[in-house]
Amino acid sequence: MIFKDKTVIITGASAGVGAAVARLFAEAGANLMLVARDKKNLEAIAEQLRDKTRVEIFAMDVSDSEACVDLFKKAQFEYGRVDVLINNAGYHKRGDVETVDAIDLGKIIDVNLKAPIMLSRLATPYLHEAGGGAIINVGSLAGRTPLAGSAAYAASKAGLRSFTYALGFELEGSGIKLAVVSPGPIDTGFIMADIDATSDLTFSQPLSTAEEVAEVILDLCGNNVREQSMPRISGVLTTLMYLFPGLAPKVRPILERRGARVKARIKAARKHRESDFPDH
Repeated sequence: MIFKDKTVIITGASAGVGAAVARLFAEAGANLMLVARDKKNLEAIAEQLRDKTRVEIFAMDVSDSEACVDLFKKAQFEYGRVDVLINNAGYHKRGDVETVDAIDLGKIIDVNLKAPIMLSRLATPYLHEAGGGAIINVGSLAGRTPLAGSAAYAASKAGLRSFTYALGFELEGSGIKLAVVSPGPIDTGFIMADIDATSDLTFSQPLSTAEEVAEVILDLCGNNVREQSMPRISGVLTTLMYLFPGLAPKVRPILERRGARVKARIKAARKHRESDFPDH
């Protein structure tokens, strides 16, 4: 897909993968509508990109249905069209179901599943009007295999993956591309800021960078792939564990031990950096 002068809406755009995606689309000449709750951080990203392309921001909670409607109205008003929607905003509260507040469990579903469904529904008339486009959902390997300590998060991403495939079937032949990227752990604050609460199993898989995920998202807008797992070997592993549930109890302890070693190395390296550059 050629992105020059196309309009791209990116949720969760103030940091991490969302900010990396915004930078790539800006380099490609797309008009950007950046969405997140933190207006200050959104404006900082926007200012970095305005010398490359047109950028507007919209500070909102993606689980607010009225705000979702207003988002598309603003994009249409500012740019006259909507061509791509990147559902990247995410929320996670780690811990066993019995220990996590019920409100937080509900918020995980609202942000990670309900919001992308609403936004995708609202996007389709605009994409039809533009003659086609793309909706790319940011899933997770957790949506391909159950993950203890992240039950609601895994459920939300599994639902998002299923929704992507189903809506893709519904929109076949329309020119609207549906796809989901399913990364493993990403080297962003989403997991690194809360490393002790993040499961050892998570760190058993290779870390991707935000920029690597962003590049896959751009590719998915124009290729024929419905889902891209990252890294690919992790996608193969999660598929095997899904197809052969009896394999998971045997493999999981091995992966958890490997992940614990990786986590320990990351924490040791962080401690070493902090000792070299102490706060003053």
